[in-house]
Amino acid sequence: MKPTFQPPTPEILENLLGKDLYPVWTSLCQRIEQKYEMEQLWNKGYKIWDYEYKYRRGGKTLCALYARENVFGFMVILGKDERAKFEAEREHFSKDVQKMYDQATTYHDGKWIMFELKDTSLFGDMERLLLIKRKPNNKLFDH
Repeated sequence: MKPTFQPPTPEILENLLGKDLYPVWTSLCQRIEQKYEMEQLWNKGYKIWDYEYKYRRGGKTLCALYARENVFGFMVILGKDERAKFEAEREHFSKDVQKMYDQATTYHDGKWIMFELKDTSLFGDMERLLLIKRKPNNKLFDH
């Protein structure tokens, strides 16, 4: 019998990502969770990743974070309408994000954009990409 998948503990994740990237991971998770009330699902990371951490609601994925040794990935998939919104707002994104968007592969279900985050410098852009996908729905911050 195959062992069942076990989500990583914070210690395992910190050891995997390293002392510099782990706070970046936790900080991005906190920012997403402040704005979005979502299901959070851990999975095996498939080919090159050890872990995948997905934010989903109603069967739709908002984004996914990926971890492997000393590397932190953030993926967002933009469908046709979302790509049009990105194109309309393109100049509001950093050159790095525009370049990643241009280089991303477009599949039948959308443009899969993967970022390897080294620090928090692209968080504003990540938040804007998530806003294109979905309005925040966390009632805690609707004062």
